[in-house]
Amino acid sequence: MLRVHVGVKQASRVWHAGVRSQPGPAPGTLSLSETPAYPNRHPQMKQHLAVSAIGSDRTGMVHELTRVISESGGNISESRMASLGTEFAMLLLVSGNWHSLAKLETELKRLADTSNLSIHLKRTEPRTARTDMLPYSIDVVCLDQSGIVSGLSGFFATRGIDIAEVSTRSYPAAHTGAPMFAVQMIVNVPSRIHVAHLREEFMEFCDSLNLDAILEPVKS
Repeated sequence: MLRVHVGVKQASRVWHAGVRSQPGPAPGTLSLSETPAYPNRHPQMKQHLAVSAIGSDRTGMVHELTRVISESGGNISESRMASLGTEFAMLLLVSGNWHSLAKLETELKRLADTSNLSIHLKRTEPRTARTDMLPYSIDVVCLDQSGIVSGLSGFFATRGIDIAEVSTRSYPAAHTGAPMFAVQMIVNVPSRIHVAHLREEFMEFCDSLNLDAILEPVKS
């Protein structure tokens, strides 16, 4: 609910049951994304690998993936996991030295071949702290309708506000059973923006769509 390819020097490729092919990822595949070469290849220097995995929901999926990460010498720095329909999706940021992540890439290929998981990997770097932005949380509740996330994201995009996280869910109202929709967001507001004016504009926007909303600073 869920806001991933391995950076290598070769062209992008997809592995399926150990055979190279050109189509996009399918169940039981490992996708390796083309990324720039990384100059830092010192064996002991910490590296980072973004991992996404999705497959038919079943007991033990989280253990299978995290066991491979642990046994390869990787460390999970961040993760998001959720059921999506009958699928289960996992997003993880894994850190480790060059050797442990190289081993992990190999072991995840094997896992994709044997567990009917679609796994996508990409070498990445940790996000640097932004001192010119302030994090704010957004909570929105409304009757379920199409276009809510599109409208909210458009409101922030047109103002140059970065969306860091989004989580949504549908549920029936407690007493009436009416279909409801809830959105939680974390947005990074540039310090140049006057927050009081932003809040006024945001509330007017939400009122126009019959959305109940709260915008407040993230509590540390």
